[in-house]
Amino acid sequence: MSLKNQQAYQPLPSAVAAMDNPAMSNSSSSSGSNDDVAELVQSGLPPTYSSQQLVSSDSDSMERQHLRGTSIAPEPRSRPGISRKQWFAVSVLCFVNLINYMDRFTIAGVLTDVKKTFAIDNDSAGLLQTVFVLSYMVFAPLFGYMGDRYSRRWLMVVGVALWSTTTLFGSFMQTFAGFITFRALVGIGEASYSTIAPTIISDLFVDSMRSKMLALFYFAIPVGSGLGYIVGSTTAELAHDWRWALRVTPVLGVTAVVLLSMLKDPKRGESEGVEQVERASFCVELKDLLKNRSFVLSTAGFTCVAFVTGALAWWGPNYIHLGLKMQPGNENLKQEDISYKFGLVAMAAGLIGVPLGSALAQYYRTRIANCDPYICGIGLFISAPMVFIGLVMARSNGTLCFLFVFLAQVALNLCWSIVADILLYVVVPMRRSTAEAVQILASHALGDAGSPYLVGAISTAIKNKMLAQSRTVDSDVLKSMSQLAENATEIVTETLRARSAEDVYTFESLQYSLFSTTFVEVLGGVFFLITACYIVKDKSRATASVLADNDLRLAPNNDLSLAPNPTYSKTLFDAEYLANYTDIALRERA
Repeated sequence: MSLKNQQAYQPLPSAVAAMDNPAMSNSSSSSGSNDDVAELVQSGLPPTYSSQQLVSSDSDSMERQHLRGTSIAPEPRSRPGISRKQWFAVSVLCFVNLINYMDRFTIAGVLTDVKKTFAIDNDSAGLLQTVFVLSYMVFAPLFGYMGDRYSRRWLMVVGVALWSTTTLFGSFMQTFAGFITFRALVGIGEASYSTIAPTIISDLFVDSMRSKMLALFYFAIPVGSGLGYIVGSTTAELAHDWRWALRVTPVLGVTAVVLLSMLKDPKRGESEGVEQVERASFCVELKDLLKNRSFVLSTAGFTCVAFVTGALAWWGPNYIHLGLKMQPGNENLKQEDISYKFGLVAMAAGLIGVPLGSALAQYYRTRIANCDPYICGIGLFISAPMVFIGLVMARSNGTLCFLFVFLAQVALNLCWSIVADILLYVVVPMRRSTAEAVQILASHALGDAGSPYLVGAISTAIKNKMLAQSRTVDSDVLKSMSQLAENATEIVTETLRARSAEDVYTFESLQYSLFSTTFVEVLGGVFFLITACYIVKDKSRATASVLADNDLRLAPNNDLSLAPNPTYSKTLFDAEYLANYTDIALRERA
């Protein structure tokens, strides 16, 4: 690129920028560095140049012309409202997300009955969730690739229909092999929806309005999980058969399929004003995502969140039931009662945690540019000791146990909507479905895909070791006692004591195994704190890429300096970055 062209990309002085955009008047003067420009973008130049804009309009064009330095100034206009179609789209997506997580955690509410039916131990019980998440994560990249290229509406319709059908068929399986096979098929269907739905919301809304809608969407995760425990345990108790618990969500799934078929699929990048989307190869997109440090680090932090969530959600009711049952007077305590209470706690934590995380992010973004990963990291640091105390209290005080579980889940739920928002504003619109798929693949592969099985396998190994040591000690005691007297009553007493010891070992082994989640939470908090070092610059780069791409489409001979109405993107980065971007964009088109 020539020196003449490079000079066209020099950043504007802060005074000029303040005149063009009053929201930037409080920013520090621009020195042309990337960090200073990133601060300007964060504080005063959102991707679509409006505070809560939904879609492009004529007034947006006037405002952009004003940013381009022309004499046309935008006329005062009222903030656009949310149309019925947009409310319908968000409502349908939230409803499907709700029943999605209801289905996912219904089995956890009746896990004790499932173990008795198929005569399996903790390791095999954990494998039920693991095979589901494995198939879920393996097919997520495929649906992410198709979601960036084909009709998202019909991909979701097919996916929801698939998981509803396989859930229903799975409830009739009489063997563990058949049952676990259909659980794996359920994961394929759910992968289609979870990968695509957030990108539709991102194409309908921007900025704070997008954050609010994402909070509403992810609000359905803890609430749906809680309903899964409640509906599963209640239905199993009423029908006297845990299999009927799996036949509730398929009925709701039929309704979801009908509603999704009526959904309007917005254009990709519509909310950012991207008129046309050029597709790159999957390898190019993946390579670009792996270079995005904010995306990689936030995905690593979210993987830790998924690990903890998967382990506690799967084993939490069973663990609390084991602990409370050892208290005097609770010998006949039912698993269904604990699952019901655990579901209520999960729902309450979701009702508070998800909106609170979104509200904190929106409040502090005007004060701290990189507040989002800080909120996620602090939430994990708070949740870790709460989880530890809750695990310790399960055997002595049920009320305190549920209280600390509630506090731990509230802090953990702060992350859900914020992590989704981070992905959407550090990744350009044409790669968001792929980014969602990669994040799902990574977070589930190293997170909740293995955590239920890992916790179950570790607890089984610890319990077997405890039982082996106990039998050795008991054998020595019995030999010494037999030398004194051979009494049948004493033998029966020892047998009963051994059975009681096995229950204690089952509880303690699961407790030791679940302690691992506290260390994973601390690790996740560290990842989010590191993310805070890069997120402002990566967000600015994503914004500049969208604007520069629009300029490149209008520029003769693919020369940005010759664009008829160069946008403010030329002031965001120096000539070297824009030259590199031009080369990348041209290679992708080829």
